[in-house]
Amino acid sequence: MKRVAVLRGGPSEEYDVSMQSGKAVLEALNLSDYQAKDIIITKKGEWLDSGFARRPDHILNTVDVAFVALHGTYGEDGQVQRILQRMGIPFTGSRSMASSIAFNKELTKNTLRPHGIKMPRHRRLNRADLAYLDEQIDDIFTDIGNELFIKPMASGSSFGAQYVPNKESFVKVIDGLSKNHNQFLIEEFIRGKEATVGVLNGYRNQDLYVLPVIEIVPPNNEPMFSYENKYNGSTEEIVPGRFSYHEKSQLADIASLVHKVIDCANYSRSDFIVKDGEVYFLEVNTLPGLTPQSLYPKAASAIGLEFKDLIGHLLENASR
Repeated sequence: MKRVAVLRGGPSEEYDVSMQSGKAVLEALNLSDYQAKDIIITKKGEWLDSGFARRPDHILNTVDVAFVALHGTYGEDGQVQRILQRMGIPFTGSRSMASSIAFNKELTKNTLRPHGIKMPRHRRLNRADLAYLDEQIDDIFTDIGNELFIKPMASGSSFGAQYVPNKESFVKVIDGLSKNHNQFLIEEFIRGKEATVGVLNGYRNQDLYVLPVIEIVPPNNEPMFSYENKYNGSTEEIVPGRFSYHEKSQLADIASLVHKVIDCANYSRSDFIVKDGEVYFLEVNTLPGLTPQSLYPKAASAIGLEFKDLIGHLLENASR
């Protein structure tokens, strides 16, 4: 019987989401032929095994594989992956380098740009730039567009991401974000249909299997898929999405290309905006959410891959 350490929690804003993902994974493993160990990483970064703080190497010495159900900083940025790689423990998700590239939104864009992938225009803003913000606002709106989207450079689950309709709200949004973040991505807001596409390694005799496109429809014509809308059940998620054959083909091709170029492993989920038949890549998630509300399991279920079997597949194809 394989011994699996499920890593959940973590010192990021996504602690609660990670706890839910890990809980769902543990429940699935209890229905399968695995011996699961629930490892909670606290917000202070301590590793807890049965409620007792222990060193990661002591915990990991007793397992065969780790299921990384962490999200955000530490779990998704390559840090925990470095620990697992150093110890030679197979684990779900991408390796350290790919994780760190995907977690930094500008680094992701720079890595993908040579491959001709269409992306919204953007600019990086550092906290130090805020002293001169008044001098930059006109240039920012001229260079990027009349409507903007601002998000922390490194975060997930739409934490901190905000729609900025005009110059008046720009300073207020930046001031709010600067309390918790050092770098921001200012991006062109493209008004279109939101889509997300999952990729799964080694499924149905395919090296990369592309899951059905999901169309995301936020409630009340809101301009973005916010953190609240992700988990409160108010967003309509249509599988398969209402896109043309040509749009679905583009979405599948780009999701596969992103997965390859970033060197993702095991699984990933890429987010897009589709406008007038054009597909714009937004970002890639190397550890998609696995809560009951999460998009990746819904796409897998649409092709008959139920949650328990998805978790088993990820474990059997864990990165070494």
